[in-house]
Amino acid sequence: MKKIIVSALILAATCTSIVVPAGEAAAQQWDRHYDRYDRYDRRDPPPPPRRRHNNDGDVIAGGLAAGVIGGLIGGALANGGGPRYIDPPPPPRPRCWFEDRRVRNAYDGGWHMESLRVCQ
Repeated sequence: MKKIIVSALILAATCTSIVVPAGEAAAQQWDRHYDRYDRYDRRDPPPPPRRRHNNDGDVIAGGLAAGVIGGLIGGALANGGGPRYIDPPPPPRPRCWFEDRRVRNAYDGGWHMESLRVCQ
């Protein structure tokens, strides 16, 4: 059961890393603030344009690597740190039943019937 759950988690991590698109990140968006830039100092050149990525698969490769590493860590945690000693099952319980037997009576020296538990 643990292997099925860990496999499902690995599959989910891999699929989400492939399906989720990565957006562009920029520290500043200069294209919206040219008027402020020009107002402070007109002698400096404008900042360089933002570099456009050509989507060569770096994001996908990073997501796959993160999924594999996460799967290895999750598998190690699910395994519990390595092999464990498991006690063998206890021996089967003895078969027992009740039988009516003649027993000597200690009070009067006679005999009477009692139900005794007999185990094999």
